[in-house]
Amino acid sequence: MLGKIKQVPLRSIWKNEAYDFTPWLAENIAEIGEAVGLELEYEDCEVAVGPYSADILAKDTGTGQYVVIENQLEKTNHDHLGKCITYAAILDAAAVIWIASEFTEEHKKALDWLNDHTTDEIAFYGVKIELIKIDESNPAIQFNIKSTPNEVVRQAIKRRDQGELSETKKLQLEFWNKFKEALQKRGQIQSLQTPRPQYWFDVTLGK
Repeated sequence: MLGKIKQVPLRSIWKNEAYDFTPWLAENIAEIGEAVGLELEYEDCEVAVGPYSADILAKDTGTGQYVVIENQLEKTNHDHLGKCITYAAILDAAAVIWIASEFTEEHKKALDWLNDHTTDEIAFYGVKIELIKIDESNPAIQFNIKSTPNEVVRQAIKRRDQGELSETKKLQLEFWNKFKEALQKRGQIQSLQTPRPQYWFDVTLGK
């Protein structure tokens, strides 16, 4: 006999967003990183940004750059979208991960638009968080990716911009793209940085 999957209200586990939900995410930051394909390391919570504070500041160990995580127990809204962009700008983040219980179509499109019209120096991720259980089992977390950088679009932009690169830079970029493809085929390293026209390529092997 098959069990029946049930949705569990988030607030049945986390009563308060700031005191319950954010600390849980900080403690389980590796799961968030696995969901979006980044190797994340916790830095701090409630990081001051003018009169506001970013929920979680993490670091992408693959690049050494900052990642801002903004979370909501409710449906996405314009206020949090603005905060995501503001925090990324002030903290000079390379990625923003917006976690919410539900994404409106407008906010999903906004993240997709940002990903398609910005360089690969910044990435925006929309992650829907759900609690599910089978019959009377304990609730389990499920991260559903609603928005992520479009690599096809970004590669097209790169190809368009390559006309401005020197022959040496073009060769470097082509080499590291092939190198990254080879590593991805082996499937042994989860987090790989974006290739750039330079003479090095960092690879994180873990602790």
